[in-house]
Amino acid sequence: MPKNSKAVKRELDDDVTESVKDLLSNEDACDNSFKKSSLIVNNHDGEGKECDVEEGGSDGEEEERPAWNSKLQYILAQVGFSVGLGNVWRFPYLCQKNGGGAYLVPYLILLILIGIPLFFLELAVGQRIRRGSIGVWNYISPRLGGIGFASCVVCFFVALYYNVIIGWSLFYFSQSFQQPLPWNECPLVKNKTSTYVEPECEKSSATTYYWYREALDISNSISEGGGLNWKMTLCLLAAWLMVCLAMIKGIQSSGKVMYFSSLFPYVVLICFLIRALLLKGSVDGIRHMFTPKLEIMLEAKVWREAATQVFFALGLGFGGVIAFSSYNKRNNNCHFDAVLVSFINFFTSVLATLVVFAVLGFKANILNSKCVALNTNKIVALLGNGIEANLIPHHINLTQVSQVSAEDYHQMTEIIRGVKEDDYEKLGLESCSIEEELNKAVQGTGLAFIAFTEAMTHFPASPFWSVMFFLMLVNLGLGSMFGTIEGILTPLIDTFKVRKEFLTVGCCVLAFSIGLLFVQRSGNYFVAMFDDYSATLPLLIVVILENVAIAWVYGIDKFFEDLKDMLGFTPFRFYYYMWKFITPILLLVLLGSSLIQLIMTPPSYSAWIQEEAKEQTLRFPPWGIFVCISLVVMAIMPVPVVFGLRYFNIIDENTSGLSTVSYKKGRIIKESARPGEDDDTSLIQGKSPSEAPSPMPGNSIYRKQSGGGSGAPDADTAPNGRYGIGYLMADMPDMPESDL
Repeated sequence: MPKNSKAVKRELDDDVTESVKDLLSNEDACDNSFKKSSLIVNNHDGEGKECDVEEGGSDGEEEERPAWNSKLQYILAQVGFSVGLGNVWRFPYLCQKNGGGAYLVPYLILLILIGIPLFFLELAVGQRIRRGSIGVWNYISPRLGGIGFASCVVCFFVALYYNVIIGWSLFYFSQSFQQPLPWNECPLVKNKTSTYVEPECEKSSATTYYWYREALDISNSISEGGGLNWKMTLCLLAAWLMVCLAMIKGIQSSGKVMYFSSLFPYVVLICFLIRALLLKGSVDGIRHMFTPKLEIMLEAKVWREAATQVFFALGLGFGGVIAFSSYNKRNNNCHFDAVLVSFINFFTSVLATLVVFAVLGFKANILNSKCVALNTNKIVALLGNGIEANLIPHHINLTQVSQVSAEDYHQMTEIIRGVKEDDYEKLGLESCSIEEELNKAVQGTGLAFIAFTEAMTHFPASPFWSVMFFLMLVNLGLGSMFGTIEGILTPLIDTFKVRKEFLTVGCCVLAFSIGLLFVQRSGNYFVAMFDDYSATLPLLIVVILENVAIAWVYGIDKFFEDLKDMLGFTPFRFYYYMWKFITPILLLVLLGSSLIQLIMTPPSYSAWIQEEAKEQTLRFPPWGIFVCISLVVMAIMPVPVVFGLRYFNIIDENTSGLSTVSYKKGRIIKESARPGEDDDTSLIQGKSPSEAPSPMPGNSIYRKQSGGGSGAPDADTAPNGRYGIGYLMADMPDMPESDL
């Protein structure tokens, strides 16, 4: 684009979609984004009206886009959003299940091939266009505007059940201020004649019973609602109140909370790691964790699960990454941010894995010691009655069962097995292996609320560690929730210009009301349903469309020019080929394999059967299958709907004929086309540049234009939607390039 032209003309056959570089090339790099700017509207009669735009205004006066107080606050927000509960209870499970230390190899490869390029893409797009997900994709191509709406729908679905998990953590946190912990042992039932242990607890374990019966009071199937669980209802209300209060002022309020919510989990994880390493058996757990099983690494399933974990660990497709980066200065080095946050996320997962398996190693040693003691007593009882005394090695003293080590027990069982080959099974002796205990892989709520809580009951000062652990879970959850809610609020505020406070409160009230579904007695089954079906496929489709929109619709060469202008250097050519070829292909393969897995695995859930005190896999009823399908369809439906509305001109994507928006230093200029004048050849007139810093794009350009001479109805001139392709550069005087 010529720098010193007096007017800018467009021929009809020109590409009317300007690059983001043209949109923001004359923006000040000044940090103060709340300065006054002016907006000039030329009506159809050619009369100009100037409006002052100041912070805190409404209607004629609207506030400028806020900005982060510091780079640290922004990085903590992105880390808090990407580092969530999955890092603590999903990554260690996948690492153990898929080859231990060998799993880190495919994970790192896919982090570099999928994670960092897509994370960088979302950061760059949000920072350059300075809009939420709806505005960003409307600007890239109005027909792809449904991508942003799909992200909002997925964010809302995830927020519904994710905050329920925070509510569960709040409940356990509130119950941790007791000595002993309430899940330390099974409760006793008293009647008129006797006292006995609760049968459901006796058949399972104290922590399992407390989770399913005391906390959730779970029903036997998803079809048995069972009414609301009032304890969890109050916890869910508290969780939504915390989210609402933290988000009500936008990044000005949530940004300050990030200092605690993002950093505190690291303090707890490091404290847990140090404490666990001082406990007996922790090294066994870590050794088991990182013993590589290289043969498993060649399985396709391992790579699929690694790709899925990379995808969700960074929060791609939710819109939260775009929303947070949209509050940055345009010359921020988002490439550095992408690499930094990605590797912080990875090392957090490794740290959490170390902690989890150090604690599980300690727990396995305790359970193994109990197993050895129990089975040694069996051997003592069988001496002379199935087992000859001369089979026991002389150095083992069976009169002191507590002194018998695991090695002694294994030596005895090997001798007995060799002599009693045919009758050994009848003796009922267990193997008591630490490896077997550690191979009982658990994830999700099973890890946090059952396995980990059981291990903490054996810690010295167990209430303190329980308080710290569940406070950490609350903070991890809140950090992710802030990004998820921002992924809903920012696009809606940018598009529909509603007040942040009203929309935040309304969103939280609506989500709490719908969330009551998850705090009834069958609520845990709905959490599992939403977790499995509401996000996986829709987010994959969203991110594939994001990648295609930038690389093939907007143009990868044009995007690289924008990045060079924004960063001050040209990004590595590696990203060019990743975005254009490699990443879309990998994502399509991942989508295909996920679809195949979904089709081959009938919709089912794990139900807790009270009478048997164990989990059982049940099929969803027909209405449950309908809900599962509806979740996927509703999440992705905005994409074809918006495309169809634009394609058939039900919503005209070329409404730049009504108004064009131009950015000039100090103000935004908008011109409505005069009757009979060709839109693409109309000139944009403007006054001399203002002394004030230019506004960030967008908040000032939401105006209702009058019908004027054309008789057109009033329309909200949403810049990244209907008028997204109408951005033209203004009449610019001669000035140094550095001033543009």
